[in-house]
Amino acid sequence: MNTDQAHAHGEHHGHHHVGHQDGGEKAAVKDPVCGMSVDPATAKESVEFDGRVFYFCSANCRSRFEASPLEFFAPEEASDATGSHGNMAMDGGSAKASEKKPSVTAGDGVKYTCPMHPEVIQIGPGSCPKCGMTLESLEITSDEDEAAKVEYEDMKRRFWFAATVSLPVLTIAMGGLIPGKPLSRLLSPSLAAFLELALATPVVLWAGWPLLVKGWQSVKVRSLNMFTLIALGVGVAWTYSVIATLFPGIFPPSFLDPDGRVDVYFEAAAIITALVLLGQVLELRARSQTSTAIKSLLELAPKTAFRVGEDGEDEEVPLDLVQPGDSLRIRLGDRVPVDGEVIAGSSTIDESMVTGEPIPVEKTVGDKVIGATINQAGSVIMRAERVGSETLLSQIVQMVADAQRSRAPIQKMADVVAGYFVPAVVLTSIITFAIWGFFGPQPRMAYAIINAVAVLIIACPCALGLATPMSIMVATGKGATVGVLFKNAEAVESLRKVNTLVVDKTGTLTEGKPRLVGVHPVGSVPEDELLRAAASLEKGSEHPLAAA
Repeated sequence: MNTDQAHAHGEHHGHHHVGHQDGGEKAAVKDPVCGMSVDPATAKESVEFDGRVFYFCSANCRSRFEASPLEFFAPEEASDATGSHGNMAMDGGSAKASEKKPSVTAGDGVKYTCPMHPEVIQIGPGSCPKCGMTLESLEITSDEDEAAKVEYEDMKRRFWFAATVSLPVLTIAMGGLIPGKPLSRLLSPSLAAFLELALATPVVLWAGWPLLVKGWQSVKVRSLNMFTLIALGVGVAWTYSVIATLFPGIFPPSFLDPDGRVDVYFEAAAIITALVLLGQVLELRARSQTSTAIKSLLELAPKTAFRVGEDGEDEEVPLDLVQPGDSLRIRLGDRVPVDGEVIAGSSTIDESMVTGEPIPVEKTVGDKVIGATINQAGSVIMRAERVGSETLLSQIVQMVADAQRSRAPIQKMADVVAGYFVPAVVLTSIITFAIWGFFGPQPRMAYAIINAVAVLIIACPCALGLATPMSIMVATGKGATVGVLFKNAEAVESLRKVNTLVVDKTGTLTEGKPRLVGVHPVGSVPEDELLRAAASLEKGSEHPLAAA
């Protein structure tokens, strides 16, 4: 991939999906709810709000926007939408926010967004109110994300606790199926139920608490998702079992088994909690590894630079202190600290990191140099021009991060299906309860509850909600580590249709450096003597062909 992609990274994938006003030619805009591109000329759904027209891909997105329009603005935009419009820029008849990412200054809190819903942005870490996924920082730095690390460790701790404690719950619950029924002789049914209650309660209420919170949030914001079903299923199974254990006398005969007892289902609540927590741990781990792959690109830049003072002396300073206009010395073998221009000396610089070409490029006074490329010859002095997030390397990293958060076209279908699927599952669960309650075998109500819970848990659309964003994250992150950069998720999806790849640079596909593959002497000169003579001449040279 070439540098044009990095310059294109400024294309906005954020949350400012504001529609066009009337008048003028209307280019494609973004649905403020799902983020998909919408052509105003053919869009069937639109709403005017706060003096602007918003376009939608479907009636479902329009209705969600109408229910809570300010939900789809960043905090500072929400205040603008209710008052001044000073932060909005008018461009070509359209109202839109700046094409740049929201700036994060030292005095501000870091902004976080959802990988599945880029329109969701908040100050500080947390969970997405729409899907429950953990938010990630908009600011890409080489520093370790402490919030993500803490959450991963916390979720892993909860999982191991749930897995360890759930096993004895399952053993007690299934004791009647063990040959010889040893547990039945040791524990009475009442004591077994109380033991299950004591073990399963911390699993559900402590280990599974984040899952219950996410489920409750999904109901509050009226965006039902997989956590809705998990919270409902686990909550119903545990609550019913607690009541059956503590107050068995309140249940009518239809709840009793042939032995006159009320069945409990603590093992279902505990095991489901442990399995869902395992999924959360795997998801957080995959996201952490992908994030690490991206941040490894930032590690290509040196941590310090040699700044040339007015007296000509070199001073080693942290890269963060380098400002545009500073004179920097690049010694032999060093990486170029930032983007800039050569002002003294000449050298050859390995730019294969950006271009894929194995042969270093000669640089003299007036030539541009790119941060993180390698100086392979003499010492030169450069003038810093673009530093920090403005360097090409930072733009490449940000582009990859933006691509991870962009939405593939297929995700639009998944979102539409999920919007109908979760309510349909809840309705199916209610119907299941009714059928088993009226027509099932005895104890009817016990069977009705456990089968209704089974529908909620088994039909949970975990893969439906996570498969697309996780695959995009892994694809873009893994691609970045091997030098393949994607501008957006749509490019990843389109790549599956490619059956022929045309490449204009052989260096990109080879080992990345020249190699001696044959010696062909002219006349009677022996091959080994010619090779020895050539090697002796090139021994002191730093040119790539000499090294080969």
